[in-house]
Amino acid sequence: EREKIELILEAALRSPSSRSLNPWEFVVVTDRDLIEKLSRAKEHGSSFLKGAPLAFVVCADPARCDVWIEDCSIASILIQLQAQDLGLGSCWVQIRKRMHSAELTAEDYVKKVLDLPEHWVVESIIGIGYPAEEKKPHPAESLQHGKVHYRGPGLS
Repeated sequence: EREKIELILEAALRSPSSRSLNPWEFVVVTDRDLIEKLSRAKEHGSSFLKGAPLAFVVCADPARCDVWIEDCSIASILIQLQAQDLGLGSCWVQIRKRMHSAELTAEDYVKKVLDLPEHWVVESIIGIGYPAEEKKPHPAESLQHGKVHYRGPGLS
């Protein structure tokens, strides 16, 4: 569904970026063989990609901005929020600072699979598809309100 992909991309491209430097790069993957290979990016936590019809690989040129990690994280969550708004499910696969195997980082594995430029870094893969099950939000009583701290009048 090309229209949905375009709406998700638009949300990502509109994501805020420090000093509007936009260090991110987005690789849209619909090739089932490539997605299957991406599902093996890590020993644990990426296998669910295997059944996804779509993956957004969120990368960056770290020379463009010193806070590329934050900028890519913001873009990644906006991809997820836009997907949800369109009735799609999504899941974040953390790639940066994760291992594919004892000898190879997940990032280097993904760069090899997708033939990405050497100077790019890979933050995440967002797998997207129609959810097989409805995920219920956390119940209100499980919210950790003790982790919220107020300063100022009228806030407590």
